[in-house]
Amino acid sequence: MPTEILMPALSPTMEEGTLAKWLVKEGDEVKSGDIIAEIETDKATMEFEAVDEGKIGKILVAEGTAGVKVNTAIAVLLEDGESADDIGAAKAAPKAEAKAEAAPEVKAEAPKAAPVKAADGNRVFASPLARRIAAEKGIDLAGVTGSGPRGRIVKADVESAKPGAAKPAAAADAPKAAAPTAAAPPAGPSADAIKKIYADRETTEVALDGMRRTIAARLSEAKQTIPHFYLRRSAKLDALMAFRADLNKQLEARGVKLSVNDFIIKACALALQEVPDANAVWAGDRILKLKPSDVAVAVAIEGGLFTPVLKDAQQKTLSALSAEMKDLATRAKSKKLAPHEYQGGSFAISNLGMFGIENFDAVINPPHGAILAVGAGIPTAVVEKGEVVIRNVMSMTLSVDHRVIDGALGAQLLEKIVAHLENPMGMLA
Repeated sequence: MPTEILMPALSPTMEEGTLAKWLVKEGDEVKSGDIIAEIETDKATMEFEAVDEGKIGKILVAEGTAGVKVNTAIAVLLEDGESADDIGAAKAAPKAEAKAEAAPEVKAEAPKAAPVKAADGNRVFASPLARRIAAEKGIDLAGVTGSGPRGRIVKADVESAKPGAAKPAAAADAPKAAAPTAAAPPAGPSADAIKKIYADRETTEVALDGMRRTIAARLSEAKQTIPHFYLRRSAKLDALMAFRADLNKQLEARGVKLSVNDFIIKACALALQEVPDANAVWAGDRILKLKPSDVAVAVAIEGGLFTPVLKDAQQKTLSALSAEMKDLATRAKSKKLAPHEYQGGSFAISNLGMFGIENFDAVINPPHGAILAVGAGIPTAVVEKGEVVIRNVMSMTLSVDHRVIDGALGAQLLEKIVAHLENPMGMLA
């Protein structure tokens, strides 16, 4: 029977996407793992791989279609011996499958075939063909390990599984995980009410794309649910600027040019190791402490921003951090980052100093425990040993999640960051 190819969930938060481009056409033969389309999520354009083999019988969603919900049929795949005339049968397949679920020939406690949940409450992803075979053989997909792209269960996985396979004991005993709920939009005037206010003015209405909607939802949620507090300190950059100039001169032959931001990343990574209790995230009903320093850095792009994550930053040299950051920023601006490259981390940096901003307060990107807002280095009169001297001073504000980090702990972290920036040679030790 023809198999529907569904719009995939390419990231944990994806609910809909744009079918940017088809890389196959009707009648093309595809194999598992072949790239068949490019899909735009709220954050990136990603390649979509086929999970079964067969022939593209019909394309249901045209290129450029936006707002395609996850699990919506976007094409139909034909198996050997099938033709376009058989496509009508695919629409009846869900009903047949539902009937099979109503009276399964397995133990009464076996879960329904769709949607399947694993022990941790997360959905189990499987191809439609794999689900159909599992229903016929009485196999619980929650107990099957997927070998397809991103762990998806495919035909070969269920064919090699034993009929009547039971759910793992841990899954049977585990409580159901609460489904994540989106934060309610802030109360306020409706769009129509706002438009009436400006009815006599010339305006241009800009529709929200997926990225802007996600940014609006996540940061509204962050400000409503995270108890922010703010710690402010300044760092004198004179030693760092001189040290950076010397290093760049020595690294010029290798084509390496270190930025002030590279030093800030390294300073934060080392500080998180020295104040390990601050290297943590909020996890709903508990705190997760990380061992490595995974530092996210905000990168502005057209229409929004990314926060790519530099993992194990405490172990990397300044030149390695610089090269990795340049690569991530370049791919972020073309929306070519994979979800694992911008998700995670415990700490973030937002640097607006290059735009002349002297100081600001950043909003924490959940589940991070803190974010450092960095301003521009400004020549400032300071008192040293009773004398007034001019120093290049950079203002920083640490926004902290009070559920994760208390005031004294946050102060210790910020103190360590400042110490590394004012004594940069120690970052090479």
